[in-house]
Amino acid sequence: MKEHMELQKLICKKYNSDFTPVDDKLFIGVSSNLELEPLNGLRHPRHGQMDGWYIWSGEWSDEDDFFKPLCLEDLIELKPEITKYLGLDVGFRFLTDKNGYEDVWFDQNITELK
Repeated sequence: MKEHMELQKLICKKYNSDFTPVDDKLFIGVSSNLELEPLNGLRHPRHGQMDGWYIWSGEWSDEDDFFKPLCLEDLIELKPEITKYLGLDVGFRFLTDKNGYEDVWFDQNITELK
């Protein structure tokens, strides 16, 4: 787990974000199919039992059951390549694919959502 934090700190520095580690007692919202491209993530403020991260692949859906709660350990096992982004602060987004494309940016609107 420590090696993940070091990578996360490097990504935070690269994109000028405060380092905000995931609370491993909370859940991350994950779409049911993470095999599609591209892979997206965004971080809302923490709420209830959710850390604020939402991860999905392919097209976004507004369906109520689009995201399922997943613990950090299971997400790392499922998609270890995105672990490095999970230290980004609230308001950050990322988009990545298997070809090495990476885009990380801050979206002020996300910080205002409840």
